[in-house]
Amino acid sequence: MVSAAALVLAAGGSTRLGTPKQLLEWEGRPLLERVVSAVAGWPVSEVVVVIGAEADAVLEAVEFPDAATVVLNEEWEEGMASSLRAGLDVLTRGRGPEWAFVVLADQPHVPAEVPLRMLEAADLTHRLAVLPVYRYQRGNPALVSRALWPRLMSLEGDRGASGLFDAHPEWVEEVRFDLAMPRDIDTPLDAEEVLPTRRPPFPGGGAGR
Repeated sequence: MVSAAALVLAAGGSTRLGTPKQLLEWEGRPLLERVVSAVAGWPVSEVVVVIGAEADAVLEAVEFPDAATVVLNEEWEEGMASSLRAGLDVLTRGRGPEWAFVVLADQPHVPAEVPLRMLEAADLTHRLAVLPVYRYQRGNPALVSRALWPRLMSLEGDRGASGLFDAHPEWVEEVRFDLAMPRDIDTPLDAEEVLPTRRPPFPGGGAGR
């Protein structure tokens, strides 16, 4: 099977939620801690976590696993592209893995079978990206070949890689799942429905910007 790392994007300001989503309590621990711990259990050699907004509060509250490298994106207000640059810069410094999962930190319910089947597809395809399709809709995480990382690092703004994949369908291998799309947490209603046992953010989080 191909070698892979995971890049967890967790730098956003939680504007629509109004409080740091990274610090929402889920099953007794911060949401970001739960997500990173789950991703560290995937078949990956390393996990890079990009933080930005409320960085001091995140570092104080979240216990990261030993497999995780935490990167501060001081340009987080630019949008998702800046976090991709910050995280991929770390991964490109060494020979390291051939592929990288790009994971959204506010999407906690990615089924365990998804990353495994995506890696199996990456092992067989000659394309540069592997994307999950949940009941006919593309979703996350994305699995991206090292050959494509420079293109991702050239992106700007808050669109992420989806526009690049839409513009170049020949780069993309799709893996289909008969599963509902894992939900993002963007609003208070999302938080109530995705994390039904949640409590307020851990102390020190402040209000999201």
